[in-house]
Amino acid sequence: MSGIALAVDTTDLEMAGQWVEVTREHIAVVKLGLEFYLAHGSTGVAKIRSKAPGQKLFLDLKLHDIPNTVSGAVRAVASLEPDFLTVHASGGPSMIDAAAKALPSAAITAVTLLTSLSESEIGKLGISGNSREIVIKWAKLAVDAGARAIVASPHEVSFLRSTLPPDITLITPGVRPEGSQRGDQARVATPKEAMEWGADYVVIGRPITSGKSLSEISLNAKRISESISQ
Repeated sequence: MSGIALAVDTTDLEMAGQWVEVTREHIAVVKLGLEFYLAHGSTGVAKIRSKAPGQKLFLDLKLHDIPNTVSGAVRAVASLEPDFLTVHASGGPSMIDAAAKALPSAAITAVTLLTSLSESEIGKLGISGNSREIVIKWAKLAVDAGARAIVASPHEVSFLRSTLPPDITLITPGVRPEGSQRGDQARVATPKEAMEWGADYVVIGRPITSGKSLSEISLNAKRISESISQ
């Protein structure tokens, strides 16, 4: 099976279920984000998971708060048994440690710099260093604090693979097949490039789900999966 994590970016529960059903042969992970979770909660997540029981669940909530609050939020979603649950690396080691202790059965996944941020925007935020330096520093701190997976752009993943322990899962958003529009992503690469550079999973949404029919969506997933394995 490919390393595709399908980004189910919709609040339409029926549509989300259809997307997952028609692509499940070509994807490894179902990613449900904050938009979906706020609309449908745990019940909605469980319904979507039932459409692809063989795929991993990536619950992308990007938690970011004081350690005690994040710990409580993690316990609140523990019954969903996510394989990956995201927190912001910028929340710091204490917050990540609290999340990891609250859900030891899942891979607490630290999101480094959002792939929508350009170098100029990073500078405006007052964060010192370039994107690569920041991502590597934050990733190391997160792993030391208990994170078992890291989210970073394709442009940092090869450095993370050579720097972090080999059992750390690397998940790469900002992935666009050849010919696809960048959308709101700034630091991008093709799925095949990201996998070759060291990613375990590549997050792909619109290049698959923007198909005009379910059959086209399935074909999009198949084509991208085949492009990775070639």
